[in-house]
Amino acid sequence: MTNATTQLSEDTCLHAAERLDRDALEALQLERLQWTVRHAYENVSLYREKFDAVGVHPDDIKTLADVQKLPFTTKEDLRLSYPFGMFAVPREDVRRIHASSGTTGRPTVVGYTQGDLDNWADLIARSLYASGVRPGWRVHNAYGYGLFTGGLGAHAGIERLGCTVIPMSGGQTEKQVQLITDFEPDAILCTPSYLLTIADAFEAAGLDPRATSLKVAVCGAEPWTDAMRHELEERLSIKAVDIYGLSEVMGPGVGNECVETQDGPHIWEDHFLPEIIDEDLQQVPDGEQGELVFTTLTKEAFPVIRYRTRDLTTLLPGTARPSMRRIAKITGRNDDMIILRGVNLFPTQIEELALEQSELSTHFVLELTRNGKMDALTVKIEPREGVAETDAAAAVKALQQRIKTRIGCSVGVELVPAESLERSQGKLKRLYDLR
Repeated sequence: MTNATTQLSEDTCLHAAERLDRDALEALQLERLQWTVRHAYENVSLYREKFDAVGVHPDDIKTLADVQKLPFTTKEDLRLSYPFGMFAVPREDVRRIHASSGTTGRPTVVGYTQGDLDNWADLIARSLYASGVRPGWRVHNAYGYGLFTGGLGAHAGIERLGCTVIPMSGGQTEKQVQLITDFEPDAILCTPSYLLTIADAFEAAGLDPRATSLKVAVCGAEPWTDAMRHELEERLSIKAVDIYGLSEVMGPGVGNECVETQDGPHIWEDHFLPEIIDEDLQQVPDGEQGELVFTTLTKEAFPVIRYRTRDLTTLLPGTARPSMRRIAKITGRNDDMIILRGVNLFPTQIEELALEQSELSTHFVLELTRNGKMDALTVKIEPREGVAETDAAAAVKALQQRIKTRIGCSVGVELVPAESLERSQGKLKRLYDLR
């Protein structure tokens, strides 16, 4: 598959695809969808078996709507194909392999040809430009390097945009503070929870996190709320922008917020075809919430057809990039949902309410336990530094009432000592299921 129209324009710094009208974009999508479906059918046995089982053939894809004829792909499909069963090119054509952590079973393994890596770098560069990052900037990359797609994927895009990359990776938080102070980067890339950890470390060192050289933070790899965005922007005097991606589809850079609007990531639809499906696995119109599904349009080594992301969101019209649809900010996944005595809730809902209490910190965890036949949820949260114990205790009671009123269920809220909860070193674990 050729990498068409992906270079930055000298006059506008927008990719050519970002300037297409909707009709031209959909014509390009259809051409690439037809190629992808045939490529997957002819080269990946799992897809050939799935297509044959439902009686669909690549020749049946005449319009974009025909994507609904195709079977879904799930993470379990990828695990069953471990390690290389989903690769659609000879192994010697694969230039890089990434994999998930595999903490809940076999890891999911993804591969990239040189063409895939070039496209990925272009898409990260496009995403960074949309975030407000500009050529010549110094960019501190605190996403983890290694099998995780974040660090190396972002690294290549930073260089592709013409920036200087500082490849710090995650962890070593005191050193992060030192390098941000000494190297004076213009932008930082990391998870939102880890950026809060870095802000805490600045304050612990007696430094003002608002006084750094940072202008922009490009945050992703975990759900986060607009309340969290506000917290980051206030504490560090920056713009915080959402980058979206997942390793099964490519990695970071599938979509990105634009700094001028900050209204949800625009999906780079010349490379990825998004859908939203309901609980019955039926496609729903734009504007309705459901599960986000992706079909890759240009992936050579690892094409995916109708991959169920488990992310819950809504497809909306484009704003800063009018031809590209955007998704509402993802604040939960349907496999992260907690069902507590018949009420559905997500960790991000607790986060949003907790951040409304100025006496309480952004550091909290959720513990799910079982008392007899009933499930119980406890929020363990730290006070903000310098808050009197009586004020923090009152805030805990207020948070407990807010959760009951806004979400509709009763939970326990427990104030724990400052600095007692584990800090994010990358992706943050909020929920501990102790049942």
